[in-house]
Parts: sequence; structure tokens; C-alpha cells
Amino acid sequence: MVGRKVLSGEKSDRCGGEESGSIRQLRIQKKMGFFKNAVKFICACGNHGEIGKHKGGPGSMAPVGVRLTIQNRYAVMDNGFVQVTLSNPEGIVTGISYNGVDNLLEVLNEESNRGYWDVVWSPIVNGKSGPGIFEVIKATEFRVVVENEDQVELSFSRPWDPSLLGKLAPINIDKRFILLRGCSGFYSYAIYEHVRSIDWPAFSLGETRIAFKLRKDKFHYMAASDNRQRFMPLPDDRLPGRGQPLAYPEAVLLVNPVEPDFRGEVDDKYQYSCENKDLRVHGWISMNPPVGFWQITPSDEFRSGGPVKQNLSSHVGPTTLAMFLSSHYAGEDLTPKFFQGEQWKKVFGPVFIYLNSVMPGEDPMTLWDDAKIQMSTEVQSWPYTFPASEDFPSCDQRGNVSGTLLVKDRYISSDYIPANGAYVGLAPPGDVGSWQRECKDYQFWSKADEEGNFSINNVRNGDYNLYAWVPGFVGDYRNDAVITITPGCDVDIGDIVYEPPRDGPTLWEIGIPDRSAAEFYVPDPNPKYINKVLLNSSADRFRQYGLWERYSEIYSNGDLVYTVGQSDYRKDWFYAQVTRKKDDNTYQGTTWQIKFALDDVNLGGTYKLRVAIASATYAELQVRVNNPNTPQPLFTTGLIGRDNSIARHGIHGLYWLYSVDIQGAVLVKEDNTIYLTQPRNNGPFIGFMYDYIRLEAPPS
Repeated sequence: MVGRKVLSGEKSDRCGGEESGSIRQLRIQKKMGFFKNAVKFICACGNHGEIGKHKGGPGSMAPVGVRLTIQNRYAVMDNGFVQVTLSNPEGIVTGISYNGVDNLLEVLNEESNRGYWDVVWSPIVNGKSGPGIFEVIKATEFRVVVENEDQVELSFSRPWDPSLLGKLAPINIDKRFILLRGCSGFYSYAIYEHVRSIDWPAFSLGETRIAFKLRKDKFHYMAASDNRQRFMPLPDDRLPGRGQPLAYPEAVLLVNPVEPDFRGEVDDKYQYSCENKDLRVHGWISMNPPVGFWQITPSDEFRSGGPVKQNLSSHVGPTTLAMFLSSHYAGEDLTPKFFQGEQWKKVFGPVFIYLNSVMPGEDPMTLWDDAKIQMSTEVQSWPYTFPASEDFPSCDQRGNVSGTLLVKDRYISSDYIPANGAYVGLAPPGDVGSWQRECKDYQFWSKADEEGNFSINNVRNGDYNLYAWVPGFVGDYRNDAVITITPGCDVDIGDIVYEPPRDGPTLWEIGIPDRSAAEFYVPDPNPKYINKVLLNSSADRFRQYGLWERYSEIYSNGDLVYTVGQSDYRKDWFYAQVTRKKDDNTYQGTTWQIKFALDDVNLGGTYKLRVAIASATYAELQVRVNNPNTPQPLFTTGLIGRDNSIARHGIHGLYWLYSVDIQGAVLVKEDNTIYLTQPRNNGPFIGFMYDYIRLEAPPS
């Protein structure tokens, strides 16, 4: 139900959100000098104060204002801390000068391969997408949007018209770059538009991002998270003679690296992927001179697929990415497809490129700590006040939604259960669970507290459904009412109740309903294929290369058999039901068994098997009960999934939930067996990751 709605003229006080205690403490420490040895310049570039009046420690203000120099082929922004050079009119970042280094970007690369926006797109012909076309976005028009001592904002646009049919992605693209006074870094965002005209063809947009290629002679230490940071191999180590390609091109075994310590390790960019909710800051550190280069993404509103969609971060190159759209860990479901003449416009970003440094002789590793503090500042400052495009609404042009989510499951409690830790979000109107496949518009998510209270702030104008999922419970929630956001509105929807799928009491369950297979048995990697940094974190052990191959080794004499009441899913349920590799290097499908005993059987009742799948790749799940040889299974999903999460160390992709009716007459008193067959056998990565399985008795 929808409750009180504040009139659009009333102002929300939730701009930028509320600073958490931990973030506040970090900022206090930073101001008091705890990090004075960590950074040469400290600034809070995205605060909501007046432009140029940035909070921070001593020396946070630049001695001069922002200067713009326009040359024949280049435009240069300079604020005394950082100098950014862009090609004119293409809008390629050709140089970033900072802390005495004339260019942090790879000077050995062509200028168009240093700092750039790109797209991967496909024409749609007769309803089908063609092969993907990679395009570095090179603008044709340049203009100065803002120029004063406090801010410079530049526009590099690439209009599309029918004469470019088949040559460039059929979208207008306006790339923006912003440099503020006192900021040790710069911002970038872009506006994409497909015009409502019969002359604008159908196409699909498989990927778009910002990429920065850093100097390989300087940036050797990479940080994707607290647990995944290390000195990295060189890009040369992936070349023939030094690196041996493995099951797919992205994974390379380092056999003769330049630095011998890397010998025998696997380099694979997918090992550094992150979920959107955690993909806030990542980047690289140069030890000489000590400089950090960080990509900060303060909001997920412009990313597709919701908070747990996974994306690439930084990887060997040294390369750092800001991913906006991708089909990784999802497949074609997250590739937006546009009809001929379909109107669409979207703003990607802004994201912040943050630079920091320490004095010679001080510990460069503290740059990561400072980057995290700066990330928190940027998150608290969202939405920014300074972008000049009318397509990026400021805080007072947005609205807020709050409420309390409760769970009703009478087989667990007679009382309502607070939806502790629930992910609650606004996404375009659609079916239950449609948010995880939505990829054209904006989404806004928050996490409920222990009482189920949630607040979704700074939402763009428009119509939305409210969606949620609750760790510990299967399925998806959707509020049927369409919520309309207008400038300054504050919508309180009150108490809402999610009733997860449930017919009867639980007879047994396997796993934890949290949309991930992480709680199941993840084997040790083959010693021949390790990434040493992943050995240090039990939470990341699933990211090791080649774990799928361990199934055939561990279950060499037959497929997995799980006995309810005796087996432990943490030790006895392999994390993925993959194909079995045979001696002739072909593959065969597998059948897993769940054995369980019933003290009594309701012969006239209907039992319910709930199967929640965390990932599926060109797979089919067939369910049989007490007879593995019946020609027709009791249930089949048919062929589902293209998320490829097994190969990409994802531990989950898209979520699927199935409910299977089992008539009591099929079961017997005492010993029963459920057979889970995945018959497809086209390669090593075909299969499932399960989230959770439960058998319910008939309703009582």
C-alpha cells in the first residue's frame, strides 16, 4: 500500500544521505592528521557546499583557480593539482599530469588507447543481433560548457545521423569532463540518446565503459578490495612464450614472467570482479614516485541489474575500468535492445578519477586507505551539484521513498518478521523479479536495517515499482502500486509485507537462501593454477581458476550423493553442478542425488520442492523422484541461462526459483531419493550453481 505523499513543493533533507559512524570517524581522523603522512593533498571534491569551498585538511585548496587552455589539437584543464589533456575534438584523455609525473597514462600507447569511453554494439536485423562491434567513442564536436576559476566543464559530442548507418552505434553521445578548484582528480559522465525517428535503426548495446591504460613502468600494485590487492604481473607476461592461454583467452598461466615470483600463477581479469554494491573504488599504486590512481563510482543508479550484478574492475594492463553496461554474469538478458525509432536517453556517471600521493620515504600502501575515505566522501555527496547538464537532476529535483518491510511466514513465526538486511529498490514497472534483467533505465537501492526500515533517497523523477528480496527467504517481492516520483517528494509507504513462497512445513533444506552458492563446498584449487592473493581470503576462494575441473577429480567414481541428516552442505555439496570430463576430453551430464527418509507419507497430499538456482549456463535441470530412469522427468526447466558465472568465478549470476509438485503417491515411507539431472554436455562450463533447496510437506 502507498501511504502519505509529501507535496512536491516540500524539500527533502536527505540530499547526500546521512554519514555513517564509521565514515564520520574516518573523516575526523583524516582532519585531525591521522592521515597527514598518507596524502600530499586532501580534498572532498564532491561536497554539497559552494564550488571551490571543499572540506579537507590543510592545503586542500589549490593556490590558483581552474585554467583552461585550448590548443589546435588539445584542450588542457589545470587546477594546480592535476592537469588533464584531452584531444580536440575527439575527447580522448591523452594525458594526466600529477605530482611531477608528466603523464600517468601509458605513453607507449597510441593516444586513442589511453583514456577513453567505448561501446560494444550490434545492429539488429530481422529481430536478431549481429556480431558485436567495438567502438572507441571519438567525438566530432567540442564546446566549453562552464569556464571559471572554480570549475571547467567540457563537452565532446558525437551526433549520429543516417549517413553513419552501420559505421557507428546509432546514438548521440555527449561526453563531459569536469575539473573543480581544489580537487585532486576529475569527473566524467556522458549522455546517450536514441532518437524517436524511423531513420534511427534498431540495435543492441552490449557494453559501455570508461577505460584508463596506465603506465606499466610505474603502476605495479593493484587494489580491487581490502582482500584483493597485490603486486601484479606485467602485460608482457601474457604474451606468447611468457604466458600460456588456458580454457578461455582471459585466463593465462604465467610460465616465464619477467618477474620470476609470478611463475606458476594464473592471471585472469574475472578474478577481480565485484558486485555493484561493493564496486565503489579500485585502482593502482605507483611506488616510484608514490602515486595512487583510483576510479570512484559513487552511485549505482546508472548501472544495470541491481546491487548484486557483477562487473569488472581493474586488471593487468595496468587497466582500470568504470563499467556501466555489460552482460558479464548475466548474458543477453542484460543487453538492452532498442527498436527502430525507440526514444531513449540515459546519463552514465559522473564517476571520479582520484589521484593521491605520499611524500618520498612514506608508506605508499596508505594511499588505498585514503582512497576509501575519498570514496565515502563522494558517496555522501551524491547527487553532485556541479554537473551542468540539465539531464543530471540535482538533489532538490529528486524524491525519496521510505517504509518498513516485514515478512510473513506462518511456518516460521506467527508474528511478522522484520526483513533484516533486505535489499529494497525502485526500478521501472515490471513483473516480480524483473529488476535483475532491467537494463535500460535507472534503479535505486538501499538495504533495510534490522527492523526492516528502509529509505531510498535521491530518486529521479518517474514511475517505479518497489522491489525487494530478503536474505534467508526465497523469492522476490514486488509492491503492486506504481510509485510516482516528483521533485522534492517524500513518499512513506508505511508497512509492507512480503509472503515468500510457502505451502507447508519444512521437511529438510540444503543451503542458505541468499542468491549465492558461497556457502557450499568450494574445493582447494589445483596447485598448478593458483592466484596467490586469493589464498589469503576464505571469502574469495571461489575465485580461483579451474575449480570446475575438481568435480571430476573429487567425484571420480560417481556423482554427488547427499544424505539429509548425515551430510553437511558446507562439505558435501559441491558449489556447482558441472559436467563430468571424460578420458577422451569430452563431457557428460551429471545426476546428483538427495536421499531422505520420511517417517510417514501423506499419500493424497502434495509435497513441494523449492529449487532456487544462483547461476545457470546453457543448462537444464530435470527432477525425478525414486526412479532415475523414467523417460520423462517429473519436472524440467528446459534450457536456461547464459551467465557463464562458472568460468568467470562469479559464485552467482541471475536468480531462478522453481517450485515442483511431488504427489504423495510417488513417495514411500522410509527411504526416498530425488534425482537432479543436468543432461547438457557441450563443454566444461555447462551447469548450475544452486542457492537453496527445500522440501515442504503438504499444508497443515
